[in-house]
Amino acid sequence: MRRRVDPTAAAARVVEALGAVDRRGFLPASQQRFARADLPLRIGQGATCSQPSTVEVMLELLDPRPGDRVLDVGSGSGWTTALLARLVGEGGSVVGVEIEPDLVETGRANLLAAGVDARIEEAVPGRLGRPQDGPYDRILVSAEARRMPRTLVDQLAEGGRMVVPVRGELVVVERAGDELRTRAYGTYQFVPLRASGED
Repeated sequence: MRRRVDPTAAAARVVEALGAVDRRGFLPASQQRFARADLPLRIGQGATCSQPSTVEVMLELLDPRPGDRVLDVGSGSGWTTALLARLVGEGGSVVGVEIEPDLVETGRANLLAAGVDARIEEAVPGRLGRPQDGPYDRILVSAEARRMPRTLVDQLAEGGRMVVPVRGELVVVERAGDELRTRAYGTYQFVPLRASGED
């Protein structure tokens, strides 16, 4: 059962970003007529553009702040990357990573067409995230892990937060020194997180 977080200033900022970044511009032509539907939509290569209500919850839980350094794992069409860039503003930075080369090119083209100052890089096979640009204040993972991905946890900055689906549950991870605090927020379906050495 899905549980929404309480309305907060973060929620208001996320709603503003969702209104400002048109999902239609991040979808294949065949899917654009469904841009306003609260559905996951196919973008090719076995990937989907997550449904808006799910993205809204994930971004509320992530709570990216202006100036944050953010990693977007499984950037797909670039829509979540663009939303994150809107939320962190000019003082922040967002890098997306995507395992499918065709989607890397599509995502980059979509960001360019939308005038979004963010970048998408091709994931290195067998490696999660992008440690060379870390640590990150926030990490958003839009694919389901079999277990908590320690490689991504290690890329979190002190006080950082990650939102990641793990075995069907949406999990929030917060780092405080060597301590990790985790909370689960209901069940969600995502495509699998693909990388050897996932743990």
